[in-house]
Amino acid sequence: MRTTTNKRDLLRWPVLRWIGQHRYGRLYLQIPFLLAALLLIYDGFTGPSNAARNLSTVGAWVHYRGIVVLVLLLAGNIICMGCPFTLPRTLAKKLSLRGRRWPRFLRNKWLAVASLFLLLFLYEYLDMWASPALTAWLVVAYFVASFVLEAFFKESAFCKYVCPIGTFNFAFSTASPTQIEVKDPQVCKTCVGKECINGSYAAASVVRVDQIPINGGAGGMAEKRIEHNRRGTLGCGTELFAPQIKSNMDCTLCLDCVRACPHDNIGWMRRTPGRELGQRGAWPARWDISFLAIFVGFIGIVNAFGMIPPVYDLLQSIASFLGMSAERWSPALIEFIALGAIFVLGGLLIPAVLTLGAGWMTRTLTGRRHSLRHTVAHFAPAFIPLALGIWTAHYMFHFLIGIWTVVPITHNFLLEHGITAFGTRPDWSLGGLPVDSPLVGLVQTVALMGGFLWSMILANRISTREYGRDAVPALFAWALILLGMALVSLWIFSEPMEMRGTILFD
Repeated sequence: MRTTTNKRDLLRWPVLRWIGQHRYGRLYLQIPFLLAALLLIYDGFTGPSNAARNLSTVGAWVHYRGIVVLVLLLAGNIICMGCPFTLPRTLAKKLSLRGRRWPRFLRNKWLAVASLFLLLFLYEYLDMWASPALTAWLVVAYFVASFVLEAFFKESAFCKYVCPIGTFNFAFSTASPTQIEVKDPQVCKTCVGKECINGSYAAASVVRVDQIPINGGAGGMAEKRIEHNRRGTLGCGTELFAPQIKSNMDCTLCLDCVRACPHDNIGWMRRTPGRELGQRGAWPARWDISFLAIFVGFIGIVNAFGMIPPVYDLLQSIASFLGMSAERWSPALIEFIALGAIFVLGGLLIPAVLTLGAGWMTRTLTGRRHSLRHTVAHFAPAFIPLALGIWTAHYMFHFLIGIWTVVPITHNFLLEHGITAFGTRPDWSLGGLPVDSPLVGLVQTVALMGGFLWSMILANRISTREYGRDAVPALFAWALILLGMALVSLWIFSEPMEMRGTILFD
């Protein structure tokens, strides 16, 4: 094998290199996540019904979400790397010799957008944050869905086209400081097996010999004996070809491409955070990809709006406007319709209308012949930093005010199962920062303003690159949208958080 010398490659570090190259490297990372998921399921079904004292709800809705945004910002999509829901992939592949292809009309992000929208809506409507049992059922549903889709389809359809958590991670890993890259493109050109995408697994041993260039061909060619067998590795589950990777979109960072490559020619590289967001051609000019980038910001605003008092006034107003209260409909049905209206309007219709309107205005003001689809695709990546700032402000609020709650909850869990080694009285006074702590407000403001400024810088660069002298009129509509999103977000996070679960429509 070639020796890793690239200073940007994180896999030159012994521990990470072992995880990247060992046959079971990812599995050893997934085991702790699997145990944590099983613990959430167990305590969700059998533990306290009080959500504030249950590992399932606190672990999933406070600590996990806060850790996700921190990891995406600092390292990349490690959450998907250690995801326990992908463990059924190996079992499913062993049970089904030949999976079918994912339907062509579903090979896009529309189903992923719908699943993320549905999860966030049900989270609010069903008060999942307050229900350990529903949270446990959600984790079970993830395992079942992953197994079923992996059993019936060749590629990792659940990860790539369905999983709402994966969709969230894919979108924001585009701003991360790491990416899978090849070390020497010339090696990939002469590689016959393309193991990074095809894998090195074979039911019966197969041997071939590759002619591999040394130092980009300057040192001549060398023969490399390559064997495929049952100890081989599955190729990239989302079918990314390593030499063509320009973006973190669809990359689960599983490192299977690293394990499968017989030439040690793939690395986990450091890069400028968000490099792909300003790189022409990094994303395909597709409506689904563009809308996903814009949607995650708007749905983040809607999701955060659901935790402040004005949402209840708006729900009552919608119910009255539609005459539902007078019809004596059930409160549950009224809330479903009213909350659904807020989510559809704020999370889908408004971003769609604003996106199309901004694209039309850019074309009109500049007189350029770019299609509407390409115009939107130019500016869509600029929404990612602000969207990440919105979600960071939201998730870090919950994380910071409840950061230590896991200690007494875990202690209480151990006591319920007869383990008294750490004492017999949990310290329920442990929590986190006060809700009105200046530090919490500072973190939220920095996240929002940092995301907004980053988005504006990106939008300006994109406008200058694509429109030259017409950069200012091209940027105008998109800058207004970004500014509006930032101001609305600042207002939302300046409001006190409402203790949800109060009775509506009485």
